[in-house]
Amino acid sequence: MGEEFEECEVIVLTDEDGEDHEFELIEIIEVDDNEYAVLAPLDEDFEEEEGETVILRVETDENGDRVFCDIEDDEEWERVAEAYESCLLDEDEFDDWEEEDDEEEEDLRE
Repeated sequence: MGEEFEECEVIVLTDEDGEDHEFELIEIIEVDDNEYAVLAPLDEDFEEEEGETVILRVETDENGDRVFCDIEDDEEWERVAEAYESCLLDEDEFDDWEEEDDEEEEDLRE
């Protein structure tokens, strides 16, 4: 039986010391007509806590390239974090619902 692997998009960000760090793009969410990237660090030395994610605002530069910017406004960051947590809760509920459907199908086959 073959396994399916999702190819992840890797984003390389340069810190203030000029060092590159790799992140996996988990999701792009939209809040208040702005896009935000949810990133998970791939560099072991960058991870502070297991499961930690980084959220950055996605903007477009004059060349049309995607640029990731820190969210400096606390209220904006809170809105985006709440929206992402809400997405996670919705996904968990969907996963639970799928598991219940799978169990019901198994019961019907028996």
